[in-house]
Amino acid sequence: MKVGLIGCGDISPQYLRNLPAYPGVEVAACSDLIADKARSRAEEFGVPIICTTEELLAIPDIGIVVNLTQPADHAGVSLAAIAAGKHVYSEKPLAVANADGDAIQREARKAGVIVGCAPDTFLGAGIQACRKLIDDGRIGRPVAAMASFQNHGHEHWHPDPAFYYEVGAGPMFDMGPYYLTALISLLGPVKRVSGAHGRAFDNRLVTSEPLDGRSIDVKVSTHVAGTLDFESGVIGTIVTSFDVWASEVPRLEIYGTEGTLSVPDPNTFGGPVRVQRGRREWEEVPLEHPEGGRGIGVADMADALRNGRRSRVDAAMANHVLDIMHAVHESSDTDRHVALKTTCDRPEPIPPGLPLGRFETGSP
Repeated sequence: MKVGLIGCGDISPQYLRNLPAYPGVEVAACSDLIADKARSRAEEFGVPIICTTEELLAIPDIGIVVNLTQPADHAGVSLAAIAAGKHVYSEKPLAVANADGDAIQREARKAGVIVGCAPDTFLGAGIQACRKLIDDGRIGRPVAAMASFQNHGHEHWHPDPAFYYEVGAGPMFDMGPYYLTALISLLGPVKRVSGAHGRAFDNRLVTSEPLDGRSIDVKVSTHVAGTLDFESGVIGTIVTSFDVWASEVPRLEIYGTEGTLSVPDPNTFGGPVRVQRGRREWEEVPLEHPEGGRGIGVADMADALRNGRRSRVDAAMANHVLDIMHAVHESSDTDRHVALKTTCDRPEPIPPGLPLGRFETGSP
């Protein structure tokens, strides 16, 4: 399957490095609004075609467009690719507005193409091991979950941190998709939420180069907390924050009737995975899947298209994540629980023991 990549910014090297490692995936072209960025990436990673977005969408044998643009541009680029008859894999979030997420799904159905969306970290060895442990009943019936991402923002290390405080970002929209996608892959969809949000600072002082000393206006909430009522009956808690200097709260835990599952950082593909049952000591669980890396979701889409199955990164889950994130904010603004307008299927697990790039037992 030939892939065209739109957006050659900071995340693109991970895709350009990883995608050629997956069987049946070939990066054929790349584009960026800044032509020098596309040229630099193409030269670094041996991409044969450098072109504009319009030219890339017109290349007949490109099957999947990988959309790595800024979040505010995700919907427009994805809809243009769909209109050109291309399958699409987008970086997270699927869109900034709920209406745009719905439009992407609607237009994809009309065009007969599929859309997938990051994050694909849940396809890595760590969370796939957790999925198997839950499905095998190692912690009994899941009853609760807790997810926490808390730090003090990007202005202390990122070369251009202003984006993280614009609409469409902030801790929930930037990092929430990793945690919510992991939770849905492990526990299924959410039916309603409640939440609270706020911000500690109206301005942030950059202390990283090259913008050291510049002030950033904060346009989004930077501390967001939500309670998630899953369709399965599990009660979840999520906190995302750029207002916390330090935290020792675990990244993600699942609590069952017979034990606790410590899930690795959902922004990574590996471990460690630990289980504690009853009153016994914590046990580290060996990983049985390849670790993977960014781009594994594109490879899953390509394999799904070849074998006529549903992709595990189907955009219905990403649209559900988008719905959850908006609903947490809406709950805080309206002083009420918010019932979700969307749902999704829990993605199928990857069978253990398969080599990198294989997603089904017996598939070519």
